[in-house]
Amino acid sequence: MKALVTGGTGFVGSHIVRALNAAGHTARVLHRTSSKLDALRDTSFESAIGDILDEDKLKAASDGCDWVFHVAAIADYWRADHTRMFEANVEGTRRVLAAARAVGVKRVVFTSSAAAVGLRSDGQPSDETVPFNLSPQHFPYGYSKVLAEQVVKEAVSAGQEVVTVNPVVVMGPGDLNMISGSFITQIKRFGPLVPVPPGGIAVIDVRDVARMHLAAAEKGRVGQRYILNTRNYTQREWFNMIADVVGVRHPIIPAPGFILPLAARAIELLRKLGIETPVDADQTRLGSKNIHFDGQKAWNELAAPQVDMHQSLIDTYRWYQDNGFIKS
Repeated sequence: MKALVTGGTGFVGSHIVRALNAAGHTARVLHRTSSKLDALRDTSFESAIGDILDEDKLKAASDGCDWVFHVAAIADYWRADHTRMFEANVEGTRRVLAAARAVGVKRVVFTSSAAAVGLRSDGQPSDETVPFNLSPQHFPYGYSKVLAEQVVKEAVSAGQEVVTVNPVVVMGPGDLNMISGSFITQIKRFGPLVPVPPGGIAVIDVRDVARMHLAAAEKGRVGQRYILNTRNYTQREWFNMIADVVGVRHPIIPAPGFILPLAARAIELLRKLGIETPVDADQTRLGSKNIHFDGQKAWNELAAPQVDMHQSLIDTYRWYQDNGFIKS
């Protein structure tokens, strides 16, 4: 099979290219002439110069492909202009699907996010049926993915084969832009002084995310969404495990739930003043909630995760050390 990967120069996309290589498929990567290709070092791929908002280039890139993995998105929403994020995440998805449809691509796998899934009021893990129920204003990234999934539903209704995957927080080696790797760098830097919120987190290794993407292309059900999750942790369990891996004392400062809205407002003020903060206000607001997800559907229908999260943290930390992001 030949597959186009949008966002192939990024964290998840580059691992999908590796998974395609390992499975004997041909990978084609859509990227700009200015894109850094560091994440694709030691991989085999064809270059397709273009952008997810350029329909003509998208058609040329998709032509001759059996699959398209649409991974490209603006995910670092706390750093990005929101207008640009919605254009890329929603309109970009529309144009990728239209291009794939125009040239006869058999199947598209759309990378959404667990951020587009709602949270249960009883604190139990959410499955794929829980609709987004957070504030679009405070959680624009998740809402942009909700709107992108609506575009996917329209395409499926028109007869296009699209499968949606919704990864949770993704860890693993190769996170050049530190989307999730900041957990490791912050705890390594501040150790016991990192505040610990009372909520929970869901995590998965990037190599499992890539394998599950390929499984979605091979056997995922058209029109379905699949949450990609390995394990749910409390924030304290997660922070302590990271501290053990990076060799610092466990964080000891609790961040009570009632403080978090006040902290979020303070962060918003600091950012308006141009002062960077380790986390953004929206992440802080969610700190008191159990952001837990049920990944059983993907386990049953696609593939079960193979990488233990403790090992994932070890591999991530070693990668950051080897590549000069963290000094030993």
